[in-house]
Amino acid sequence: MGLFMVQFSYQMGRKAGEGMKALLWVKRMRWLKWPVIMLTVVVFGFCARVGKDGYDMYRSALSEMSLEEKAASIRSKEGYTPFAELPELYVDAVLSVEDHRFYGHPGIDPIAITRALINDIKAGSFVEGGSTITQQLAKNLYFTQEKRLERKAAEVFMAFALEKNFTKNEILELYVNTIYYGNNYYCVGDASKGYFGKAPNDMTDYESTLLAGIPNAPSRYAPTVSPELAAKRQEQVVERLVERGLFTEERAAETLAAGY
Repeated sequence: MGLFMVQFSYQMGRKAGEGMKALLWVKRMRWLKWPVIMLTVVVFGFCARVGKDGYDMYRSALSEMSLEEKAASIRSKEGYTPFAELPELYVDAVLSVEDHRFYGHPGIDPIAITRALINDIKAGSFVEGGSTITQQLAKNLYFTQEKRLERKAAEVFMAFALEKNFTKNEILELYVNTIYYGNNYYCVGDASKGYFGKAPNDMTDYESTLLAGIPNAPSRYAPTVSPELAAKRQEQVVERLVERGLFTEERAAETLAAGY
């Protein structure tokens, strides 16, 4: 009987101790509730302010020149290349390295944005943007390269507007006619003629894959700056084509061998 009472008392004491721990945990959670709520409010308020400022920036840009007027201005430039005159391989190469989900997203790519956010947090700075081709076009048409959250928000609003007003092929066409290819070439037609002495629709597999890799960092990958880095970047482009199932290993090897 005495042993039973000792065991009973021990079990009751243990449960009482566990109960006290649980009570303390609940009290701590109640204490933490308000800081969490306050932090949530601050974050929400900050995001709302950035969104509003970005929307105002987007509306201000459109008030100066509409999307239709901007597109017409780009298309009227000498050297402009219509989508139908772009080699299929060049298009595949650009999409493979810049935005392989281009034809499936509405202007922004949540997967790419999440990946970029994680990498930026790890690096402690803006090292990856996660921008789609549509967002890059929005930036090229209306905004600066300045890394501000308001500008990024404006870019998103403009990307949605582009997707609403133009087809995917039209967006891609405008994109390759407004990006920088190095050596003072600001459209695919000028770059093709400047680097290879021919129109875009006459580019070979080797030339298409080389040109597709330059806009990522023209100051490094332009063949007139560093043929070695341009070749390494081209290898990355070809690897992506193979990964996406758009190139066989044999065709990849033949393409790269054409440069030697």
